[in-house]
Order: sequence, then structure tokens, then C-alpha cells
Amino acid sequence: MRKNANLRQERLAHLVKEAMRVFNRALQMRLAEHEVSIGHWPFLRALWATDGLTQRELSDVAGVMEPTTFAALQAMERRGYVVRRAVAGDRRKRQVFLTARGRALEAKLVPLAEAVNGIAARGVPVADVAATRRTLLAVLESLAQDEAGVAASPSPEGAMSLPAARRRRSRGKA
Repeated sequence: MRKNANLRQERLAHLVKEAMRVFNRALQMRLAEHEVSIGHWPFLRALWATDGLTQRELSDVAGVMEPTTFAALQAMERRGYVVRRAVAGDRRKRQVFLTARGRALEAKLVPLAEAVNGIAARGVPVADVAATRRTLLAVLESLAQDEAGVAASPSPEGAMSLPAARRRRSRGKA
């Protein structure tokens, strides 16, 4: 790792972000062979699990803003991976469905993602990988509880409000 010495002193948030950046790059190199963008990956995964989600539901599952979802779905539709259909009784809502081509990508792409995970864990003891998973799950739970608490109550003195935290996070200062 090129920045290994510097990373040893970094905050947990930065290490997770850097790990995700490297994971994404490794996966993108493999997805590109199948003409799939890394930006389409979270939407494909969501639709493989639950076809027919609305655009808003896809945004929530993928953890991205609706304009990002809209743009990604346009591109995915042009490539023949998905079709969007109006919801009966509510023309504003659109459901997203995989095409046969989009569904067929699952058998090709999931093994690539599994391979990247295997490469990342290469040389790491199984017990350490399990401990890392438990730790990250606990971190996610703690942060979800914190977000729910901050959203439900006024900010305590000296604490950053949720909107301020989101603005700061969007500028890359998490």
C-alpha cells in the first residue's frame, strides 16, 4: 500500500472511506470488462434482490440522491439493463424492472465482487475478517442510532446538527 505509514494514524472514518475507494476501483476494473459502471452496481444489486422497486426506493437502498438515481437509470435503460414503468394510479411514481439482459448480469458480476472480497481478505486470518465484520456492523448500528437520535431531538449544546453534519460530509470532511 502506497500510503501505509500515513494510514496507520488515520481516523476510522478515513480508513473505511479509503478501503471503499480501493474496493470500488478493484471492482470497477472487473465490471468494465462487461460494460457495467461502478455507479450501476448498487442499483443492480438492489434489483437482483427485489425487482420492481420505485426510483425513490432504489435511491434509499443505494444510499444516493434521487437525481443520481435518475441519471443512472437513464444510462441503464439505454444499455438495456432495466425498464421503467409508471405505477398504476400514480403517474409520478416509476417502478424499475430488470430486463433479461439485466438479470443475466447477476451470474457474471456477483462472482467478480466475491473475488474482490476474497482478494481483499487474502492473508488475513479468518478470525480477523470475522472480527472486522462484527466491528463494522456495530459501527453501522451505533451511527444509525445516533442519526435517529439527532433527527428526533434538538441538537445538544456543542453538537453538530444533522443537516450541518450532512453538509460537512458532502464536502468530504467526515
